Amino acid sequence: ELEKLGLGDDVDLYVYEIPVEYQAVQRLIPALWKKHSPQLVVHVGLSGMATTVTLEKCGHNVGYRGLDNCRFCPGSHCCVEGGPECIDSVIDMDQVCKRVSDLDLDVLVTISKDAGRYLCDFTYYTSLYQSHGRSAFVHVPPLGKPYTAEQLGRALQAIIEEMLNVLEHSESDINCHNEH
Repeated sequence: ELEKLGLGDDVDLYVYEIPVEYQAVQRLIPALWKKHSPQLVVHVGLSGMATTVTLEKCGHNVGYRGLDNCRFCPGSHCCVEGGPECIDSVIDMDQVCKRVSDLDLDVLVTISKDAGRYLCDFTYYTSLYQSHGRSAFVHVPPLGKPYTAEQLGRALQAIIEEMLNVLEHSESDINCHNEH
């Protein structure tokens, strides 16, 4: 749905489907970062338990014990051996949540600090590690429970636009402070 809506002429949008497989994530995430050198990567994952659109604040390195779609689980139960326990996104999710909620999109947006220690969290941490925090993860509920594809598409469009605004402003603040 987001691919149909787009993000405006100034943003190149690339959409990829990542398999629910630990080894595929470890191979694809670094390859996509290398191929595109993006300003930001936003991952979107389905949560059967979600009833809101949920912005994840951080990814976790350890605790992965569930088997993936290939019946595989990393022997170390972690994403990056020796990596930090948790990596926060550089995006201020509280600010994004507030601003998107103020748009009255008829979609409830919430915040989480735990993406679930399965492939969503594994993907998020891997991407955060690869990008030094320039990633985001959004959990969405199943279609129709309660939102339509159109509602989710508009919400994701607004969320990503806001993330890019927050990122742009935080970088201009950093650059401004560094010049003094």
